[in-house]
Formats: sequence, structure tokens, C-alpha cells
Amino acid sequence: MVGKVGIVILLCLGSASSELRAADQDSQSGTLDFGFVPSGVYETHAYYEPGPIGILFHMVHAFLYVVQPNPFPRDLITKLAKEKYGTLQAQYQKAIYYEMGFVVCAALGALFVLLVPLVGLCFCMCRCCDNCGGEMHQRQRKNADCKRGFFTGMLAVTSFIITLGVLCAYAANQNLSSHVKSMKRLVDTNMRDLKLFANDIPVQIDYVTAQYTVVKKKVLSDLDNIGALLGSGIHSQLGKEVLPALDGALSVTEAMQETREALENVRTALHTLQDGTGKLQAELNGIRSSLRHTLNDPACFDSAVSHTCSNVRGTLSQLVIGANFSALPDVSGELARVDGVLKTDLSNIVQKGYLSFNDTHSLVKQQTKDVVSGAQDILDGISTNIASFSKMFPIHTSMYNFTVYLTQSQVKIEVFYPQIELMDFYRWTGCIAICCLLVLILSFNFLGLLCGYCGYDKHASPTTRGCLSNMGGNLLMAGAGFSFIFSWVLMGVVTVTFVVGGNVEKLLCEPFENRELFKVIDAPYAANPDMKNFLPGMLFQNPQINLTLESVYSNCKEDKGVFSALKLDNIFHVNRFLNSSVYTRDMARVFEDVKVDLKGIVLLEPAGRQNLINFANAGVGEINYAAFLAEVNKGVTRVDLLAFASKLEALADELPRGALENALKGHATIVRQIHSQRVVPMEQAMNTLSQSIVTLQRTASDLPAKITNILNAIDAAEYLITHNATQVVKQETSKYILNIVGYFKQYIEWAKNSIELDVGVCKPLSNVMDTADIIACSFIADSVNAFWFGLGCCTVLLIPNIILSVKLAKFYRRMDTEDVYDDVTIPMKIVSTYDTMTRFPRASAPPRHADW
Repeated sequence: MVGKVGIVILLCLGSASSELRAADQDSQSGTLDFGFVPSGVYETHAYYEPGPIGILFHMVHAFLYVVQPNPFPRDLITKLAKEKYGTLQAQYQKAIYYEMGFVVCAALGALFVLLVPLVGLCFCMCRCCDNCGGEMHQRQRKNADCKRGFFTGMLAVTSFIITLGVLCAYAANQNLSSHVKSMKRLVDTNMRDLKLFANDIPVQIDYVTAQYTVVKKKVLSDLDNIGALLGSGIHSQLGKEVLPALDGALSVTEAMQETREALENVRTALHTLQDGTGKLQAELNGIRSSLRHTLNDPACFDSAVSHTCSNVRGTLSQLVIGANFSALPDVSGELARVDGVLKTDLSNIVQKGYLSFNDTHSLVKQQTKDVVSGAQDILDGISTNIASFSKMFPIHTSMYNFTVYLTQSQVKIEVFYPQIELMDFYRWTGCIAICCLLVLILSFNFLGLLCGYCGYDKHASPTTRGCLSNMGGNLLMAGAGFSFIFSWVLMGVVTVTFVVGGNVEKLLCEPFENRELFKVIDAPYAANPDMKNFLPGMLFQNPQINLTLESVYSNCKEDKGVFSALKLDNIFHVNRFLNSSVYTRDMARVFEDVKVDLKGIVLLEPAGRQNLINFANAGVGEINYAAFLAEVNKGVTRVDLLAFASKLEALADELPRGALENALKGHATIVRQIHSQRVVPMEQAMNTLSQSIVTLQRTASDLPAKITNILNAIDAAEYLITHNATQVVKQETSKYILNIVGYFKQYIEWAKNSIELDVGVCKPLSNVMDTADIIACSFIADSVNAFWFGLGCCTVLLIPNIILSVKLAKFYRRMDTEDVYDDVTIPMKIVSTYDTMTRFPRASAPPRHADW
């Protein structure tokens, strides 16, 4: 119950999130920052790397696979757990078949244990009767040296392999002892992690519940700024109609100024042109008369220059005015009417309309005070509910009790540490004693080989072998004797540890690694015939929940929260405490009363309307623009005076030097002066007149229609504000509510994700299981299996070791009798007394025993 009460509140913030997902429109709210759920750092690293000894472990696993290649019997174990004793015979046969490899090996080990002592006893009795190699007489053979070398090499090889097996067994023994000492550290770190896990849950839950204040502050901020937020939405929607109408009216004020300036420019330019035309006409008449007078000079009638004078005389008709501006109408009346229109400040009137429309924010804020007050009351109620709900369950007390329970359990576990270390010391001592037995046998073997090899003299006869050689043979026989004495004991130890350790590896460790063991435990009705799923039945008294130990282990190993790992959403329902209706229906019900009256907004005053109408009726469109454009498109004079002056000078240059030439050039200079003093100012005035007329024509072309459209747009905008603003207010209020609800949705999603991933991260629970696997399998089972693997290799090789030791001892021990050889003389060669290659036995020497 401690664990269950401790995690009840984890569902309280996540269960209501499913109902909020039914919203049709995504929230436009900004992203809230809820920070990170505080959490401690767990110490336990449930990972084990065996190091170099891992090679030995892999060899053991490969051997076990050869012995037991069958897959894990999940279905068989499940049936054995479910069925009753009377119906288990068929299942037991399947179990025996599955264990056939272990059964065969165990049977061979038992046969070894039974037969080796019996064979050893028979072998001893046989040798006592001078049989089985017991006779102290060695037959001489030609291949004696080859056999001795072969037996020596084979015995050395087997002894070396036995030495490797002893080293493996010793390494496994030391590995287990060293890890037994580190086991305490693993248990302690797991306990500390569990305590940290229990202590973090209340803090994390308090943090998650406290983050509701972030939502509350944001919502309160939006409520305080409802004028800017809701008002801006209403302003934006209405502004689609209102602002273009006001912008059109404001643009008319600019058109008025442009029209007034254009009319003023037309009047001024027209006056300048009319005045300048008269003066220009008089000056042109004067220069034309002067030229006629000059051309009437008698010198022009001379045959040499008469042609030139005739050419000049022919151009005099071009010195006349081009455009006639006196017939153009005056625009003073239109200018006066426009000036009358401009006396009313239309720009100021339009700006008042802008200000009136932009005052929507203050109108909304002023008219929603009661609604905001009601929404704030709802927020305070939600805060009170969450605060009271977090206190409904004694989470702090429960976690404190759980921590006390862990401390007490740790104390109880620590009581067993001295006993475990003492038992491990006894085990270590026993294993060392077993290794010492093998070391003793190996010592006899290596000393026998060393003494025999060093003391062997091939020239000595079997009865005259040296003491060192004889001692080597005796040591080899001692090794064989001890092998007979201890090999069956060693095989018994190997068989027992093999059966136990091998089955632990195949039935527990490997299934745990590949998760097959979880499937057996999680099988329906396997652990308890009355429970479909034992884990939820044990934790929640509801075996129908689909919760398995494998899923809990996997989720915890992935650093998920205990809420997600234990699927607490199937148990705890807190919709009555944190229901989505708290944020949607209640809040929407409050904002249903939102009514914003915008009838006080005046876009355009009557004076402004009349001003627009007066401007449209100012008569600008009645001006005869065609007449103006026709005259300004003409030149000031019919001929370009500068070109005329240049041509006149060119003709003067054709005349002989004299008074006539100088007179014509003087007239050309006067023409240029007339152009610069009269024509140039008039051309500038004509340019101004042309631009102003074009501007007026452009403005007047659609002025009445434009004014009408602007007035219609303003009327439509005012109608929208007066009659259809209620619908716009409802739409924007709905968006505003969704914006508010979006904050709660963010909080709920964040709280749900935090509970599933951050609150009560159950990594310590999976670490406990992984630690149990490391201790039971990696520390104990692998070391035990490596021990019997090395010891078994040694024990099996003791059989050939016995045979080889007995065979080789015959070549090193001093015999009682020997074969007698005839003396053979070989020329030029001295033959040794004991030479089995060139001398052959004739008879056996009598035994040296006194009673022979």
C-alpha cells in the first residue's frame, strides 16, 4: 500500500488531458515555459564488463550450448506451473528430454565417480600381484627410446593442459570472491537510489502542481489586457472594412491640396503667358520691321548679294506668335470654390474617425469588467481545487514510510554481510583446497618428468639406473596414485556444480537476458491460478489489467515515469477533480455574457461628408482641358528664334564685308535676346501649365465617382459597426477563449509528459532487477560455471595422466631384473654394455630378491 498511495497523485494531473483534445481549433496562444522537473542523479550503473575472464565465460557458454542446444522451454514451464501433480507425467517426460544433455553428462560424471575408485582398487591389487606393470622387470625393445619420448611429451602436454584448467578454476574462484566483496557496494547504491526515488516523488509532484501558477499568471495577464487582446481582434476584423474607407477619405484631403495647388499654378501660368504674349508680339513686330528696313538698303539689290537678301526676306513671315493664350478660360472661380472647401479641415475630421475607431480597446476593457472578474473567480477556484487535491493523499507520509522501510531492510541485509563473507571464505578455502589437490598431482608429474629426464642414462641398464631417475619414476607413480585417490572426488564436485550452475545459466540467466523469463512469469494464470495477471493482481487487486513484469522492466529501463510504467491510468480516475470542463465550459459560460457596444464610434462627421460633396461639386471637372492642352502643345513662336538667329548669321557671312553684313548680325543678336528674355520664361510657364492641367484632368476624371464610393464605404463601415459588430465580437471572443484554453492545454500536456517521463523515473526498479541478474548470473553463476569447467577439464585429463605416468615410470624406475646380452664384437666400434639397438637379450637375469 505504501507504493500505491505514493503514486496515486501522479494520475491526477494527466487523466484529464484526453478530454481537451476534442477542441476543433488549435490554440493561438504563446508557448509557456514550465521549466524542468527537478530530479536527482542515480548512482547505480547496472552494467557489468567481466574483462579478460570474459573469454573463459564465453567458452563455458559455448560448451553449455553444445550440451543444451534446445531453446528455452517457455511453454513447458508454463504448463508445469499450471497443471496439477496428477497430470504432470507427460510434461515431466518433456522436461527430461529437454534436460537430456545435462542428464547424460551427469550420468557420465556419476559413472566416473563410481568406476574410478573401483578401477583404482583393482589396479592396485593387480600391481601387487606383479601384474598390470607391477613386475619390476622391463622388456627391452628396439623402440624403447621412441616410446619413452612419446610418453614424456604426452604427459607434459596433458600436465600443461591440466595446469591451464587449474588456473581457470583458480581465476574463477578469485573472481567470485572479489565480486562478493563488491556486492555490498552494488546493494548500497541501489538502496540509495530507491531512497532518492522515493524522496523525489513528493518534490516532483509539488513542482508539477505548483507550475499551475504559470498558467494562472498568464491567464490573469491576458484578462488584464483583454482590451488589447480581444479589442485588437475586433479592431482587426472591423478594420478590414473601416480602415480602407477612412484611408479613402484621408486620400481626398491630399487630392484637395493637390487640386488647389494645380489651380493656383494654372492661374499664375496663364497670367504670365497672356502678359508675355503681348510683349513678345510687340518685340517680334519691331525686329521684323528693322529687318525689312535693312533689306531695303540699295546694297541688297546688287547682283552678288540679291539672292541672299531674298532668302532673308523670305523668312520674315516666321517671326510671329505660335500659341494664343488670350482665349483660354480663367480658373479663378474653381480656385475660389476649392479654397472654400479647404476652409474645412477634412484631415482633422478623418483623424477623429481614426481615433474613435482605435478606441475599441478601451471600450472592450470598460465593458468586460464583470466578465473578467468572473473569470478571475474561476481561476481562484481552480487553484484552490488543485492545492486541496494535492493534499488529499498523504504522499509525503507514504514516501517517508517507504524510505524508513528501505532503511530497515538495508539494516537487515547488512546483518547478513558477515555471514556471507564467512561462507564465501569457506567456499574459497574449499576451492583452493581442490585446486591444491590438482597442484599436488601436477607437482608429482612435473618433478617426475624433471628428475626422470635429468637422471636418465641411456647407457645404464634397467637394474643400474641412477637414484635421480628412479626418484622421477616414483614421483610419477605417486602422481598416478593421488590421481586415483582424488579424481572421483573432483568429478563429484564437477558434476554437482555443473548440474546446478548449468541449469541456472540455461533456465534463469539466458532467459532473463532475452526476456523469455518474463514471458513465463507474465503468462496468464501461471503464477497464481486465480489471477490472470499476477502483477496487477498483487499491486492493485485487479488481475484484469494488462500489466506485465516485462513491460514494467522495459519502461523503467527506458527512464520512463512510474505512472507510465505501472499504467496507473487504468486504476485512478480523477476527472471529478481536474475535468476539462473546468477550463472550457465554465470559462465559455462566463464569456457568453460578453457584449461590446460600438455604436459610439463615429467614422466621419456630417461636416466631413459635406466637405467631400462640396469638393466633388467644385467644378474642377468642367474645365476645358482640351483647349489648354491644345495651346500648350504649340510653341511660343512659330519658328525657333535661336535657329532663326543662327541661320541669319550664316546668311550674313555669305555677304561681302561691310555695313549690310554687320547689320544682319546685329539683328541676329537681338533675336537671341528676345528668346532669352521673353521666350524662355514663357516656355517655363507653359511647362508648369501643362503639368498642372494634366494633374487637374487626372483628379477630375473620376472625382465624383470616387467621392461617392468613399461615402458609400464609410456608410457600409458604420452600418457594420452598428448592426453586425455583435457577430464579430462573438467570433473574436471565441478565439480569445481558445487562446485562454490553450494555456491550460499546454499545462496539461506538459504535466502528462512530465508524469510519464520525469516524475518518479523508475530506473532504480529496473536497476534492482539488473543488479540481481549481475550478482546471480555474472558474479556467481558465471564464476561457478567457469570453476567446474576448468576443474572438469583437469579431472577428465587425469585418466590419460594416470596411464601415461604409469607407462613412463617404467622407463625411469630401477628394475629388479633385466635382460642379459651376449658380447658382440664389431670391428672399429665399441659397443656399450646396454645397447638395445645392436645387442639382443639371451636370457633374463635372476631376481635380486633374497627369497627367489
